[in-house]
Amino acid sequence: MTVRKKKVQISVYLDPAVMTALTDYAARRDQPQSLIAEAAIASFLSPDAAERREAVIAKRLDQLDRRMIRLERDVGIAVETLAVFVRFWLTTTPALPEPAAQAARAKGGERYDSFVTALGRRLARGPKLLQEIAEDLGGDDHSGQAHS
Repeated sequence: MTVRKKKVQISVYLDPAVMTALTDYAARRDQPQSLIAEAAIASFLSPDAAERREAVIAKRLDQLDRRMIRLERDVGIAVETLAVFVRFWLTTTPALPEPAAQAARAKGGERYDSFVTALGRRLARGPKLLQEIAEDLGGDDHSGQAHS
């Protein structure tokens, strides 16, 4: 039979925001505030608390690193795609004689404005190109994020 020691009561002063957070957390967990506070203090005073925090930070940094690598890859793909398109367009589109070039510049301005409007609508509602590519290739990733 184990003998249970009586807990010692203390008084602490908490910042109102911390108290609100404690109250909300305890209510969500349906646990007494004193139990939550005791667990938090024990965790803070634990000899391995620093190691746990370091592990959590290292894990988060690894996640951020993987996201950054994917982002760099995606930006590289976008830049290369644009470069290939521009090179193709420049090599296959002949220059126009001056009277026709003036009319083409005017029409080009109108078409550019329409393009910007359409791009704005597409960005506002999606789907994104990466998602369409994944769907076209038969992938099951519908988040717009590529797997690493």
